[in-house]
Amino acid sequence: MAMAASDIEALIKAALPDAEVSITDLRGDGDHYAAHVVSSAFAGKPRIAQHKLVYAALGGRMGGELHALQLTTAVPN
Repeated sequence: MAMAASDIEALIKAALPDAEVSITDLRGDGDHYAAHVVSSAFAGKPRIAQHKLVYAALGGRMGGELHALQLTTAVPN
């Protein structure tokens, strides 16, 4: 089952309210996305911890509804 980009964005913003989220459907199939997430919640955290915050926001949908997510994270300037 594919997942809509807007659903991914909504889940991330629900967990990280200040997040700026950009989602790109890499194959046009609703299963392979790239996400760029910018949030102050990432400040002082290593990249792996930042990614874990985003994956936690997706609530276990990785590997199920969401097959693949290429993730980049950043702290606001």
